[in-house]
Amino acid sequence: MAKYDVIVIGSGPGGYVAAIRASQLGMKVGVVEKAELGGICLNWGCIPTKALLKSAQVFEYLNHAKEYGIEVKEAKADFGAIVKRSREVANGMSKGIQFLFKKNKIEQIVGTGKLKKGGKVEVTAADGKKEEHEAKHIILATGARSRELPALKIDGKKIIGYREAMSLPTQPKKLIVVGSGAIGVEFAYFYNTIGTEVTIVEFMPRIVPVEDEEVSKQLEKSFKKAGITIHTNAEVTKVDTTGKACVATVKTKDGEIKLEADIVLSAVGVATNIEGIGLEEAGVKTDKGKVLVDDFYKTNVAGVYAIGDIVKGPALAHVASAEGITCVEAIAGLKPHPINYNNIPGCTYCSPEIASVGYTEEAAKKAGYEVKVGKFPFSASGKAKAAGAPDGFVKVIFDAKYGEWLGAHFIGANVTEMIAEVVAARNLETTGHEIIKSIHPHPTMSEAVMEAAAAAYGEVIHL
Repeated sequence: MAKYDVIVIGSGPGGYVAAIRASQLGMKVGVVEKAELGGICLNWGCIPTKALLKSAQVFEYLNHAKEYGIEVKEAKADFGAIVKRSREVANGMSKGIQFLFKKNKIEQIVGTGKLKKGGKVEVTAADGKKEEHEAKHIILATGARSRELPALKIDGKKIIGYREAMSLPTQPKKLIVVGSGAIGVEFAYFYNTIGTEVTIVEFMPRIVPVEDEEVSKQLEKSFKKAGITIHTNAEVTKVDTTGKACVATVKTKDGEIKLEADIVLSAVGVATNIEGIGLEEAGVKTDKGKVLVDDFYKTNVAGVYAIGDIVKGPALAHVASAEGITCVEAIAGLKPHPINYNNIPGCTYCSPEIASVGYTEEAAKKAGYEVKVGKFPFSASGKAKAAGAPDGFVKVIFDAKYGEWLGAHFIGANVTEMIAEVVAARNLETTGHEIIKSIHPHPTMSEAVMEAAAAAYGEVIHL
């Protein structure tokens, strides 16, 4: 039996980051992982999808090259080569985690981990062989998988989840995407751009329903302009996969319709991986599929912690990483501050991109704030016009009384690179006037943030 200061079960962006930070703080660390290092994010999520989306973006540029004064012969999307590149990027990142483990003297324990009483973890190898390891502190970071609806049972061939969507053997001619959260709209953009006929079915009244309403409207406008069909207030009640094609029965506000496609992508969220990891046997409390933890990720069982998708909060890679660092620093006695979950940025990498943080306008008003709202369209931005990306806007929300920056909602080219300004500013309790007086470089997309803040206070120059 090997003994450690910390054992982490799961090597995703929560688990591997927690392991590295623990090693930096002088602890002996072991990480239990049954698949590739880096978890879903590096191997089957965040990173490979961004590689696919970049290929789609390049293809889109080539198809519009004439608008930039460049003549290009007919461009063709090689689906197999696009998928191959995506997998190579993911594999390279996973190898990078192997290097970081070696550098930080972290031991990888290959197999499936299960929590046992008394600070022990049972690891089952692929051949069924079991061994036990012991640690003072055990961090659960087992992540999540595609959620299945009763009417959308994933078979991996005709009804697929996000994992299959990024490694299909052939490009579908027609695709139905069920759900329009980040996963749904990213795949809708990717497949539509490379020539697949795409239909989105969304149960809620608008696509990307967690975003600000104006962002939803702008994305729907951009998607429809690109040729994507969208059904909101709609529900897939069944899918017939017995024929060559899939036939989806969709209940809409105007009645029942039938949609035909080669493949149906279920993008209706994720389900936590908390089954079979020993929670019940060890007495760890859960509620509605989530492990219950305190502000520093302690469970009700001494020496057992949980982070990432399996605890309450946004199921995002950067959140899991932050939780892992906070958890380990608390274990080490460094007294970290609890994470402010109202200052977590969310990013969606379709085109146009979406980035947001804090309150939406509606939520701020519901919370009792009197608000000042500023909006600056990229159609008025010199950099956006020069880049051929005038769609979208920056929207900012301030508290009218004290100037507190309550929220920001961006849609447009490269806005996922811009949102960190807002996160840092809100962390520093920056006011709207301080943003207006912070000189932003010209010409940039980011100066739209300053212009939007100025618009909120009636001082905007370029509108």
